[in-house]
Amino acid sequence: MTISTATAVGTPQAAQSSNIGIEDFLKILTSQLNNQDPLKPVDNQEFVAQIAQFATLEQSRQLNVKIDSLLTVQASTQSIGLLGKSVDFTQSGQTLSGKVTGLALASGQPMLSITTASGSVTDNVSLSQLVNIR
Repeated sequence: MTISTATAVGTPQAAQSSNIGIEDFLKILTSQLNNQDPLKPVDNQEFVAQIAQFATLEQSRQLNVKIDSLLTVQASTQSIGLLGKSVDFTQSGQTLSGKVTGLALASGQPMLSITTASGSVTDNVSLSQLVNIR
């Protein structure tokens, strides 16, 4: 069975967000029931299958959010182990060396403070800028 969200919800499909909620799904389901052909009613198993598919989709979305959160925590935890280590990092196309002397969390992402051999401190170095850890 094909469901057209443009007629069921009243907005074009391209303008809708990809984050459909349970309320939106129930509106579509209700519209589908109201507009079905009385001579060809839809099988109950089909509705149950649609609800199960939506529940699985919602669980997958929630799992992705939790995995992203877990990766942020893991990156933060691993960055603590970098304190006191000598590292090579890139900045403005140059590779610099120094010792990790500080750690800050900016928007949930670990940002390092690195003191170079000349004594200058480079703040806000992300983990993706690290080239080598010694």
